[in-house]
Amino acid sequence: MTTLAPSLPLLRIGPHTVQPPVVLAPMAGITNAPFRTLCREFSGGKGLFVSEMITTRALVERNEKTMQLIHFDASETPRSIQLYGVDPVTVGKAVRMIVDEDLADHIDLNFGCPVPKVTRKGGGSALPYKRPLLRAILHEAVSNAGELPVTIKMRKGIDDDHMTYLDAGRIAVEEGVTAVALHGRTAAQHYGGTADWDAIARLKEHVPEIPVLGNGDIWCADDARRMMRETGCDGVVVGRGCLGRPWLFADLVSAFEGTGTRQAPGLREVSEVMLRHATLLGEWIGDEKRGVIDFRKHVAWYLKGFSVGSEMRKRLAVTSSLEELGGQLQELDLDQPWPDGADGPRGRTSGNNRVVLPDGWLKDPYDCAGVSPDAELDTSGG
Repeated sequence: MTTLAPSLPLLRIGPHTVQPPVVLAPMAGITNAPFRTLCREFSGGKGLFVSEMITTRALVERNEKTMQLIHFDASETPRSIQLYGVDPVTVGKAVRMIVDEDLADHIDLNFGCPVPKVTRKGGGSALPYKRPLLRAILHEAVSNAGELPVTIKMRKGIDDDHMTYLDAGRIAVEEGVTAVALHGRTAAQHYGGTADWDAIARLKEHVPEIPVLGNGDIWCADDARRMMRETGCDGVVVGRGCLGRPWLFADLVSAFEGTGTRQAPGLREVSEVMLRHATLLGEWIGDEKRGVIDFRKHVAWYLKGFSVGSEMRKRLAVTSSLEELGGQLQELDLDQPWPDGADGPRGRTSGNNRVVLPDGWLKDPYDCAGVSPDAELDTSGG
């Protein structure tokens, strides 16, 4: 396996050195404390692991679920939290709350989410189209953040006719954002098709003043190294590639440090990780049954590529206790080795979707009159 040059530059996010330059993408309903724990354990604590999406309104109002979602394990450092908001004032209040109450060490702002419940409010990947609104939000966030670094994650644009990433990158630089991450897809693509890594390279050329992180179609460690080599980006953000594969972070550390070793767990090892994941969820939620139920969505991702019959997959996907989950896992052919071809797309893959936007959103990128504080979502996470 070819290794990266040992002179690979360090990725700095404000005062934090991220080495290797690998970031866990914030994913709603996925990157909660238990999943971050698993990924950190496999990485040996190296990298940056971002919380799932926290809505600024819910944070300011101290919503009970949101306050649980922002809890970090004592071993998490730096503590990284992603905020979603469309109202500059509310975003500013949320950032100030994080600073005043020492809730995190790094703040990321979500301008990349393509799901309808977010874009129909003018948030996520819809928001950068309104350049003045984007600038106002970034200004409030950075000015209230004090010494905490503020980064953003975004997409190329709403669709091929409404690209925003170059303008958004320049605005981010001008407003004091520390780094930008680009998912090489439009909102209309959702997670379909192929990520446009050339766009990541163009953004890096456009905003050389700050680190640019690339996101999209990183399914294995070789993909991450290739993205950095081909685009010149300063680091990578890994999302769907680690679904059911938290050990990918061990591979990433190995690849960037030049050891060349790769995790290839057999089904027995995978089943042990599955049971630990479900256990951590139950401990975090405070209810074993709810933890196992929350784990159900991970089952298919963990088992991808292994020979497991459809009936058993269905049974595993409806378990409601650790004993039941563990017993059914023991019924599998646990001596199966890591399957060939198990890397590749996981999670949502649909594309060419109509982006749900507020009425008249695309008429004028500089008219923000239709955006109000009422557009703030009041719930966090998935």
